[in-house]
Amino acid sequence: MTSTADPAVLRGRVDESTGRLLAGTAAVTDAQAREPSLLPGWTRGHLLTHLARNADGLRNLLTWARTGVMTPQYHSAAARDEDIEAGAGRCAAELHADVAESAAALAAEAASLPEAAWQASVHGIHGKAHPAWFTLTRRLSEVEIHHVDLDIGYRVGDWPDSFVAERLPGVAESFAGRDDAPACLVQVTGTGQAFRIGPAGAGGEARVSGPPRALLAWLIGRGDGTGLDVDPAGPAPALPPW
Repeated sequence: MTSTADPAVLRGRVDESTGRLLAGTAAVTDAQAREPSLLPGWTRGHLLTHLARNADGLRNLLTWARTGVMTPQYHSAAARDEDIEAGAGRCAAELHADVAESAAALAAEAASLPEAAWQASVHGIHGKAHPAWFTLTRRLSEVEIHHVDLDIGYRVGDWPDSFVAERLPGVAESFAGRDDAPACLVQVTGTGQAFRIGPAGAGGEARVSGPPRALLAWLIGRGDGTGLDVDPAGPAPALPPW
């Protein structure tokens, strides 16, 4: 859970990220909304609907933190998928409005939380419990990563340095001990940071090193390893889904 724990700082970063997203999606046409995104099987309409429903779901978690009444992120995984499918075919203006309005509602809920509520324990439909402030980190990741996935001109190189620096350790550590990941020592150029991924105690690990942005993109499947140094020489090892 490597991230700043300051809700005020996180709220500002989410607002900035959301502003960039909305500026980009405002120019999406109806035809473009129906075209494939960079996520296999999803159009841009699917992805925009997902971003809107994600804001709704994370707002539920903040409501839970504020009230103390358990409020699930989604009713179920199936309901989440059905909502995305149902909304994917809407016109671009409706999709954009949905993303904007749901993001504004999430921001308003975040603004209403008393300081103590940010430490309340909540959990999403998947994953472990976490303090409520980490909900904002999750939203920041959703917006930054899926903005790239929309394929509307926002690239990995546009990610803020703070986002890359804070998310890389947690992402790398999420691959540690995974039997389906290749055994690698991941080294961040110029920082001294290093992370071991793949099966615990596995021998014959490869060394993959490079700048933090290229490493993060590779780890989460948004980069093919271009710009990374691999030893033994060759392409960057293939990774399972993040």
